[in-house]
Amino acid sequence: MVLEDGTVFEGKSFGYDKSVAGEVVFYTAMTGYPESLTDPSYTGQILVPTYPLIGNYGVPSDAEKDGINAYYESDKIHASGLVVSDYSFEYSHWNAVKSLSDWLKEYKVPGIYDVDTRSLTKILREKGSMLGKIEMEDQPIDFYDPNKENLVAIASTQERSVYGNGEHKVVLVDCGVKNNIIRCLLKRNATVIRVPWNYDYSNEEFDGVFISNGPGDPALCDATVEQIKKTISKNIPIMGICLGNQLLARAAGGETYKLKYGHRSHNQPVLLTGTNRCFITAQNHGYAVAPETLPDEWEALFVNVNDNTNEGIRHKTKPFFSTQFHPEASSGPVDTEFLFDDFIQNIIDSKK
Repeated sequence: MVLEDGTVFEGKSFGYDKSVAGEVVFYTAMTGYPESLTDPSYTGQILVPTYPLIGNYGVPSDAEKDGINAYYESDKIHASGLVVSDYSFEYSHWNAVKSLSDWLKEYKVPGIYDVDTRSLTKILREKGSMLGKIEMEDQPIDFYDPNKENLVAIASTQERSVYGNGEHKVVLVDCGVKNNIIRCLLKRNATVIRVPWNYDYSNEEFDGVFISNGPGDPALCDATVEQIKKTISKNIPIMGICLGNQLLARAAGGETYKLKYGHRSHNQPVLLTGTNRCFITAQNHGYAVAPETLPDEWEALFVNVNDNTNEGIRHKTKPFFSTQFHPEASSGPVDTEFLFDDFIQNIIDSKK
């Protein structure tokens, strides 16, 4: 494991034997490596779990339900590589069908263990997320900065597809969507029309628009922002998550910026503005909204208790809101899933 500042960590391979380069990020969740690795928001990134023991409960099957994978957050591993402290070669779980090692090899993703991830994480916290590479013997590779290209175009679906047959028609703008967002919408009597990130959905028949999570810099998604502006002008209910929060802010006229090392965990506390209600949330993002740049008719909806960064925005009078965290939280806490109910209620109210 080589960082761009020259720091080197040696480890042993337990995944696919190939060299990869990307942005090295850490996440502090104690569980959820199948969900994290299949989260499209990790496209282009080398993942470092801070929890030391990884692999002890194996990997679930790729069975499908409602047209999507029943257990993963997408149909493949999106992270470029995995760096862990202690890999468990034995696994046990009622739902496991294979080891993490076999799964990584299946998708040709390298993984190394016996690395001092505590020391590695301290470097990333002090210096910020850094470029890095996993280099196998006799396989040299150059550094690669994934944030310089439009990762959303890589992570997004390439075609329009429909899930469910519910009463509420929701256009889901797929910027790298997690499957549990689709599950949460289907559970609430929605028909989900999933479209690519740059798709012109203005001719679709729909009741609401959902802007998904996704990887990379929101400033590179101008095509999505232009579509959101059209939706805003029609007063159609909108909800966004993660990258969706940043894109909604940019469509409203606000600005975004890159965080030093991002928020990637199951334990980020957020405060509902104007109240003393605090929620524990799951997060995975490297960029954030600058709330002071929002127009007067918009306001912050949530704020991060740790560093006071923005965790959501809303329009003061119209049915538009978004969150920087993941209310669907797979894997993670689900106590903010009520926000999906709020979105559906906005749709119901808009039909009256």
